Amino acid sequence: MTIAVTGGAGYIGAHVVSALEAAGRDVLVVDDFSTSTRERAAGRALVELDLAAPGAADALTAAFTDHGVDAVVHLAAKKQVGESVAEPVWYYQQNVGGLAAVLDASRVAGCRRLLFSSSAAVYGEPAGGAVDESVVPLPINPYGETKLVGEWLARDAGRAWGLEHVALRYFNVAGAGRPELGDPAVLNLVTMVLDRLEQGLAPVVFGTDYPTPDGTCVRDFVHVQDLAEAHVAALAALETGGLPSSTYDVGTGRGASVREVLAALADASGLDTTPETTGRRPGDPAVLVARAERIRAEIGWAPRFGLDDIAASAWAAWRAQRARGVEPVRAAR
Repeated sequence: MTIAVTGGAGYIGAHVVSALEAAGRDVLVVDDFSTSTRERAAGRALVELDLAAPGAADALTAAFTDHGVDAVVHLAAKKQVGESVAEPVWYYQQNVGGLAAVLDASRVAGCRRLLFSSSAAVYGEPAGGAVDESVVPLPINPYGETKLVGEWLARDAGRAWGLEHVALRYFNVAGAGRPELGDPAVLNLVTMVLDRLEQGLAPVVFGTDYPTPDGTCVRDFVHVQDLAEAHVAALAALETGGLPSSTYDVGTGRGASVREVLAALADASGLDTTPETTGRRPGDPAVLVARAERIRAEIGWAPRFGLDDIAASAWAAWRAQRARGVEPVRAAR
């Protein structure tokens, strides 16, 4: 049977597609190429489609039927927090509306399984910093809200017609499985640092007075290849008897501070990452790290890569993109 991967030409999506193919699975890529390139879908079965456009559910139904799709890995979504705050209605239309189209098509085409891309953003600003799936989600921006609503919608589809579903809540994804699959978007700490360095500028650290060992924020960084393999493992578990839980945090269980990330990137690149420092940004919790115990116990997944691997692979991918003439994709200002 075929696995449809929405957003399958994107940064995370390309890694998931590659991991599924390495596991011997047939894949159908669904993408509108708004934040990705056709190069990453080359040679694969493809449906070019905006999931939030009128008629998307009908187009997906036909594609799922034609390709014998039995499961969907739904990655396609908008994910810029600031943009979601400025355009909340559009974010709900894109993220919730796109998922609704996928679910409608799945129901009509008889597609039985869904793996939903969720986010640690559903937790908001939890007390204590280290979280597990028992923490009550309290998102603090529209992006996080759309991910939580997506989990609810998948749950309700399961109740209504028996859809088998699981949501993976990603923490901070970075690195590259191969240089050609690197992240071109300047939207996370690692690529923001590399972009600043390329411009001859010092990285910027927001806040050095947090109650952490070195005063900077601590986050859980998970290698994108590990994340892709978590999808393969979760999907296999769904297919071989289901899962006892519907949500899983995907992280390492280990935190790295902003200064530690800068040091790892300095080691990988040989460049001076001495930062400029400024005040805290509103809404940045001091620590946000996954305990990541449920996914180990119930799915059997554990990360293989650490921060040094993330930094080295991200730097190699960044250089490869420049060599190929790929320009960084920066957030709209």
